[in-house]
Amino acid sequence: MKNKTFFIQLVSLLVVITFIIIGCGNKSDTTDMTKKDNTTQTNTNNNTNVTQKRDTTKMKDTLQEKINAEPDTVIMETSMGNMTIELYPKDAPLHVANFKKLVYNKYYDGLLFHRVIPNFMIQGGDPNTRTDNKAIYGQGGPGYTIPAEIKLKHEKGSLAAARLGDAQNPKRESSGSQFYIVTGEASHLDGQYTVFGKVIKGYDVADKIQNVKRDASDDPIDKVVIKKVYFAK
Repeated sequence: MKNKTFFIQLVSLLVVITFIIIGCGNKSDTTDMTKKDNTTQTNTNNNTNVTQKRDTTKMKDTLQEKINAEPDTVIMETSMGNMTIELYPKDAPLHVANFKKLVYNKYYDGLLFHRVIPNFMIQGGDPNTRTDNKAIYGQGGPGYTIPAEIKLKHEKGSLAAARLGDAQNPKRESSGSQFYIVTGEASHLDGQYTVFGKVIKGYDVADKIQNVKRDASDDPIDKVVIKKVYFAK
């Protein structure tokens, strides 16, 4: 009787041990599966991020190609008349590509000519001129500069990029948006600033702008507005 009881207890103990072992094995398997699921999720997220970056880059490249395909001639409508400007992509490809991008995005629409000097030049393209704070005129831009592409000479009607002086800007990189149009003798600027276009029609408008009344900072007393700039079709 005692042997039979002992045998039953032994069998019961083995069954309990078996269940414990199986249970531990299942828990381990579940933990491993969770780790695999987490790894799969991480890989999926990484793949998604890579795909999104590729799609964004592709969209930017496609947009830039579309902009580059636009004519290399733009019309600048001002409060004093219109000027037609031809751009020179062969001589200053980076400047032209940037200028066309800004035109495409209507960046210049509503800005002012904030500096005019008779028989020298008229300057515009500063986003700060959207405000009435003249103290910051000439200091604004899109937040980047353009590598120098100094090649062409300054002639009457030349479109060139403004920039900070050599002391602050030894590489002579151009402002991201500010430009000037030559209205007189400016040969002393040759070899120092990037010329990337020229007024081919409506130069009389530039002539009018350079002669408006201005204050001690050469800022026009009455606003000279760039109404809009667009591609000539």
